[in-house]
Amino acid sequence: MKIGPREIHTPFRKIPLEVAEGMTPVEFFNSFANLKNLADENGLLKTDEDFLLYRKAIGHSMEFDCSIILNTSARILDPLGRPVRRDQLNRQQKNVWSRMTQIIYEYMLERYPDPEEALVLCGEASLDPTWPFSKPGVPSIRMIHNHFMVFPTQQIKDAPLADPANPNLTDSGHHGLFQEELTRVYGIFMETLGLEVLKLVPVDQSRIALTDYPRGLPSWEITGGKDALRERRFWDEYDLILKGFLDFYRTFFSLVSTRNSGVPEEAYFKDEIENILLFNNCFHAAAKEVRNHITKDPKFANEIRWRPAYKQLLYRDDKGRLIVTISQNSVGNAITELLGIVVNRKEDEAAYAAAEPALVAKLLDVRDRLLAADLGEPIRTASWPGGVFVPPVKR
Repeated sequence: MKIGPREIHTPFRKIPLEVAEGMTPVEFFNSFANLKNLADENGLLKTDEDFLLYRKAIGHSMEFDCSIILNTSARILDPLGRPVRRDQLNRQQKNVWSRMTQIIYEYMLERYPDPEEALVLCGEASLDPTWPFSKPGVPSIRMIHNHFMVFPTQQIKDAPLADPANPNLTDSGHHGLFQEELTRVYGIFMETLGLEVLKLVPVDQSRIALTDYPRGLPSWEITGGKDALRERRFWDEYDLILKGFLDFYRTFFSLVSTRNSGVPEEAYFKDEIENILLFNNCFHAAAKEVRNHITKDPKFANEIRWRPAYKQLLYRDDKGRLIVTISQNSVGNAITELLGIVVNRKEDEAAYAAAEPALVAKLLDVRDRLLAADLGEPIRTASWPGGVFVPPVKR
């Protein structure tokens, strides 16, 4: 069997919303009108902290696919003023976010216990809030969100190989920079964070066998497996991975921007930055290389993310281990593409309708678990008015 990234085709039903004339789809998807429709038509549950669990109407997988979003659109009208990273949440929000993530992920592991039968993952996405609305690769909703999905292994096996040169798979070359120039110093820096539950795994030992991804990303195994997800210590370390990444990213691109710049003001680990990163000649050399490239190549310069943007994944590998990884840059790639899965969505009413009842039944099951843990209130929609799926009326 050939090994490499796969292209999976996923059906969807046309959303009954029209993009206003003169607006790009990304601009419209970030509007209050679309977010209200998202909750009203596909919302499953909402919490007092503004978290919304919803079905992905145009999603990645018809096996299992849902998201949690911090839906602040009703009280923060400025799309650029909404929280886009976990470190911007208050303590209560972060506690609820972690509990919801743990319950949903544990449900997926129980429903799909065999790592040879299904790829189980969730991924948290964040953007630089100054990234232009019209830029390709900007997610449809500019607020912090976590995406949960399952892909049957057979579906991945049957899928055709994707183009390995797809810019979303290569992340516009930025993974190569980290992999070739900065892996060692990045590892040394992250080892100072005091991780106990998370154990660093060599980058070539955490890949999905069928796709041979992820590529060039640092990965950590969760010692204790799914039981560790119920421990607060794991979620604290999950946050440390993010904070360490943010510090590394900010320091590096500050150095790219301004030669011999110092420790960023907002840094979490100031001493480690001073003693490890800014005293490392390879770190400075890589920054110089990028800075020189920027001055000579306007297209490359336009792809630079000057503020931290990331996707942090939790997935089960072929050996059944739970792995955490974080992307060094997120130019245009979807969460699945970090694992070598390119999703090609196609409007197909019949195919979507055939898979919809089973999908919704699982989403309602997981909603029941969240309700039992006192995490939110149910949302009634036309598709599940009383907690049971009802086929939509044909338009």
